[in-house]
Amino acid sequence: MLAELNIHNFAIIDELKVVFDGGLNMISGETGAGKSIIIGAVGLLLGDRANTDMIRSFEDAAVVEALFDIRGQDGLRARVSEMGFGDGEELVVRRVISRSGKNRVYINGRLSSLALLAEIGESLINICGQHEHQKILNPDNHTDILDEFGRLHSLRAAFRERYNGYRSLQEKLRALHGRSTIRVEQEELLRYQIGEISQAGVRTGEDAALTDEKKILANVQKLIDLSGAAYETLYGKGDSVLAEFRGVVSDVKEILKIDPGLKLSEQELEELYFRIEEAAFTLRDYAKRLSYDPARLEVIEERLEYLGRLKRKYGGTLDAILIKQAEAEREIAEISSLGEEIEALTLNIASERKQMMEVATELSSKRREAAAALKQSVEAEIGTLRMENARFEVVFADLRDDPLEATLNEKGMDIPEFYLSANVGEEMKPLRGIASGGELSRIMLVLKKVLARTGSVGTVVFDEVDSGIGGATAEIVGRKLREVAGHHQVLCITHLPQIACYGDRHYRVVKKVADERTNTSVSLLSGEERLEEITRMLGGVALTQKTKEHAREMLLAARG
Repeated sequence: MLAELNIHNFAIIDELKVVFDGGLNMISGETGAGKSIIIGAVGLLLGDRANTDMIRSFEDAAVVEALFDIRGQDGLRARVSEMGFGDGEELVVRRVISRSGKNRVYINGRLSSLALLAEIGESLINICGQHEHQKILNPDNHTDILDEFGRLHSLRAAFRERYNGYRSLQEKLRALHGRSTIRVEQEELLRYQIGEISQAGVRTGEDAALTDEKKILANVQKLIDLSGAAYETLYGKGDSVLAEFRGVVSDVKEILKIDPGLKLSEQELEELYFRIEEAAFTLRDYAKRLSYDPARLEVIEERLEYLGRLKRKYGGTLDAILIKQAEAEREIAEISSLGEEIEALTLNIASERKQMMEVATELSSKRREAAAALKQSVEAEIGTLRMENARFEVVFADLRDDPLEATLNEKGMDIPEFYLSANVGEEMKPLRGIASGGELSRIMLVLKKVLARTGSVGTVVFDEVDSGIGGATAEIVGRKLREVAGHHQVLCITHLPQIACYGDRHYRVVKKVADERTNTSVSLLSGEERLEEITRMLGGVALTQKTKEHAREMLLAARG
């Protein structure tokens, strides 16, 4: 429940602190005193969007802070803990709105996002004002209300899981069919690419080897001349290197006979001689193998040009070409198995759909049971609000002529809508067609009363609940609000004394001007102050002793 509300520099509010308690808290005040401003501040704590117009004139920032007692709200406490905001019996929410645009959200002193605040706010406060009226009038929300009344959340969650899984499989099947439509064209292209690369007989490093061979063929005569000249120098001519070297060997032998200490052995010289001789023979044989082959050169150039085209087409290197071939072969294998995959997935979808529809059918059946119970409960309650002849019905759309796939959604297979006949002889009409504000307010109150035992929200705020009603009906509304307060903390803003009398506590909102500034304040009324406020609400400007006695009688009657 909302234990304490602090507002600073918000609209015409300078500083405001209000301490609330459980049960029924009534809030009254003259028109324009600032009651709606307080509701707007509470809305910020639920995640409503803020703007700089909310900041009090000549101030830099507005602050709204609230302390909530969340004892008994185990689900909310668990969610707050999971979000990382601690686990305790109290929850502090703070919104800071700055003219600089640096707005901040704090939960238990820790910086938070607006989305997380909105998620938590759903379990903290429910404001039943004009927005809530529109929510109940909108048929899109009737499924949610019906499921809340019937306590069908777990069954609905089970269906949603089945439905989302079913939709996921459908999306996968659509993707497979999409690939299937281009299957022939894609397969032809892949097979062409595989054939072209296979026929080319590409080998890693082939282009480098051919480039080297081309270089040799283009320089054959130069290579013959160089190798021949080298051979002649080493071995062929009379004064060759080896001929001279033989003389060197003889000289060293003579030296060694005289001085064995020479650090050069005859064996080393012999080995060097034979190595030079071997090099000479290698050059001779190399020159003999060389010959100019213009036909081979042409073949090489054509092959290199062909490989170049393939490289430009498939990735820039021969390795990239071979990788492309492997990828194409893998894709061909996948395409070949596409039909089998579609067939298997279709069977899986049929199985999933069957299981999903079993849950949907059970959910639909439970909803119809809940609809019958809701009808009975609403008609019993609304009869006490001077709508004795009113009839309420939950009408399910006839979907026999509609394809099931068009009506299925995360909520199930049903499209329920609330209907009402307010008077004898009137046909049942959709709730959204109700023109009377009084009838709408009473329906709103009845639904809140009926749903009170199932709801998990801590605080319910009623704004404009007295729209279009008065007199004896207002007294009944007051009693209904007290009954709702048996399940939730209730804050009710009202202009009617018949309703205000039923509060466990009564707060008065007053607007004053001091030092040329307007400010709104809220005070908890004592017994005598409350009597005066009820008297004011009864008599308007002219307050008489008779009016005061009437107010006293109303308060006494409400306590009974």
